[in-house]
Amino acid sequence: MRHTLVIGTDSPIGLTLVRELGEHGVAVHAMGRHRGSLGGQSRYARRFSLQPDGPLAEWLPDFAAQHDIEGVMAVGEETLVELAALHGTIRNCTIIAPKSGPLAQVLDKTVTLAAARRAGVDVPDSWQPHGIAGRKQKANTLTYPSAVKWADPVAVVRRLEAAGLELEKVEYAEYPDQLVAILSKYDRLGIWPLVQEYIGGYGMGQMLHIHNGKVTLAFQHQRLREWPPSGGISTYCAAVPMELHASQRALSEALLQEIGWEGPAMVEYRFDPATGRTSLMEVNGRFWGSIPLAYHSGVYFAWESWRCSMEVPFLQQGCVKPRRARYMVPDAKHLAHQLRSPGVSATGKLALLARFFGRFLDLRTCYYVWSWRDPRPFAADMMAMLKKAMHRETIAPTHRPQLRPVSSKLP
Repeated sequence: MRHTLVIGTDSPIGLTLVRELGEHGVAVHAMGRHRGSLGGQSRYARRFSLQPDGPLAEWLPDFAAQHDIEGVMAVGEETLVELAALHGTIRNCTIIAPKSGPLAQVLDKTVTLAAARRAGVDVPDSWQPHGIAGRKQKANTLTYPSAVKWADPVAVVRRLEAAGLELEKVEYAEYPDQLVAILSKYDRLGIWPLVQEYIGGYGMGQMLHIHNGKVTLAFQHQRLREWPPSGGISTYCAAVPMELHASQRALSEALLQEIGWEGPAMVEYRFDPATGRTSLMEVNGRFWGSIPLAYHSGVYFAWESWRCSMEVPFLQQGCVKPRRARYMVPDAKHLAHQLRSPGVSATGKLALLARFFGRFLDLRTCYYVWSWRDPRPFAADMMAMLKKAMHRETIAPTHRPQLRPVSSKLP
């Protein structure tokens, strides 16, 4: 039996791909970085392998031949970049990934923003610093708060690691001096992140699958909670009826066509209900973090990608189910953050707790990891968390610094 290899099954994204393909009859060979890989624990994974070290080009051709791999999919952007370069190079194996040219465009936010302007999509005012000269003067002309993010995170992550700097998804500056301080962290590297005006409202994602220049599958969702709250992964999100935001979806399609995109992508916006403004944040040219919501809603992007690449006959998309999805661990962190907020009263905290736990009774709510039909990944996830907690308890006494006594008075 021929298998499809899914690289990067350690996360809920990879787990969703394994489940979705397996439920559609695809023989899935899951590949992750550790034995407890969520996708590797799924009942829908026919086989599991640890990912070898080194570039894909060095091991994937032999691996595909040895394990009778007919197609390869991937989750992470760095892996997709490597995979894109292998189109047509592995005998009897289809690379189910975007092509290098369009992928490079969506990975670089400055290029994406330029394409969006040409397609008529609203974009935030942006400034890409290229040096130190004139930085303070420019900072004084911007509006605040401003968002600071890397135009192409994949291209800079290793340089940041080598310099001992963490890759920040987004940072915020409330005033000019704070922006200058953020940018100054990167002076020794000679590269700087993109600065954008802050857009209010909430996150909205429009997901499209394009094949031969035409949309074959569509879905959209609203972010209800994120972790961290300043901007991060979606921890609680809801499907949005397809009759809403139709004109914006047409612009999303125009943007992807301008880029020359083929395959699945999420066009991510900030939508401000107060002003009606919908402004582009980025294009995710990969399977996105909230794909479990699309899966639970009956919209199957992994299967559609596989189907189109393998030239399987078209199947009509069913009705979108009005589902919500939660990523429980980071959603619990979001709750803890709210409960620690000094501006929340005792009554407000009780209301937060009631809403949080009340969602367990909501039949529309599904989960990124938990599934009655496939419980082993959840069990593996819980076991991994327990091991981490025990490890912290074990090492804490020898690494805990000596703290001076502090006042017991609460602020």
